[in-house]
Amino acid sequence: MSGDTGDVVILAGGTGGAKVARGMADAIDPERLAVIANTGDDIEIYGAYVSPDPDLVSFWLADLIDERGWGLRDDTFAVMDALRALGVDVWFNLGDRDLAWCLERARLLAQEGLSQTMALTHLDEAIGVRARVLPMSDDPVHTWVRSSAGWSSFQEFMVRERAQGIIEGLEFRGAEQATPTQQVLTAIADAHAIVIGPSNPLASIAPILAVPGMREALSATAAPVVAVSPIVGGEVLKGPTAEFMAFAALECNADGVADFYGELLDGIVADENVARLPTLQIDTRMDDPASRARVARQTLDFAQALAG
Repeated sequence: MSGDTGDVVILAGGTGGAKVARGMADAIDPERLAVIANTGDDIEIYGAYVSPDPDLVSFWLADLIDERGWGLRDDTFAVMDALRALGVDVWFNLGDRDLAWCLERARLLAQEGLSQTMALTHLDEAIGVRARVLPMSDDPVHTWVRSSAGWSSFQEFMVRERAQGIIEGLEFRGAEQATPTQQVLTAIADAHAIVIGPSNPLASIAPILAVPGMREALSATAAPVVAVSPIVGGEVLKGPTAEFMAFAALECNADGVADFYGELLDGIVADENVARLPTLQIDTRMDDPASRARVARQTLDFAQALAG
């Protein structure tokens, strides 16, 4: 697969999805790559429109990601400091350049009338991203989580509440009224391989799949659909994936990931075998550019073998 000329689609959310997207951009021509990113985490704050997962992918692809894993490298936080000095409850931290990016998105949406997709395309062109980073929908979808503290938006749960408490509910509000964009549907229809990134299945990929027509498009494509497990060495590397999987009564291992995606999958990439599904058993850690490219190339070769 790594030697052909077909397009590759990645479904992504969070750091794991962004890392495999970055590796894929080294494994193939980036212009052949389309990343469908979760927008359920989006938040409007400080007059800006923040779209964390699409922006994370964009910053990784542009080699601008900060070593902390979010935001822009070497960013400053003067605006957040100034807001705190004015007595503002700054619970959601944005760097100055990151804030400028999100303010410009808000302007493009409100004043220029651009869609989410076109606004992100405009921003990505400014930082030299050659791959297509596609919001899952131009319509608003918001992930809400219920814990012992009650219902919270995803960002409030993750950042303000530090993901504390047992997860008791999960909703993707607005998903039933949303539709996939034509860019998303075309990317899926034209794909030679579809990779579900090593993202939180419940919090990052489920919002994408909740958009009506998305599952149907993935099921109808002739391209093999392969998931990369976010469970590495029996552990979750980052975030509350285990807690979300426990809420869904899923095992926190590659079998649980396969159970969640069900019939959508033609295969899975993991560091453990899944008996009921074709498995590429490899080291899936992506700690540096070489390992990210290796995982991407091996995943594509596996998808090619599945396609026959």
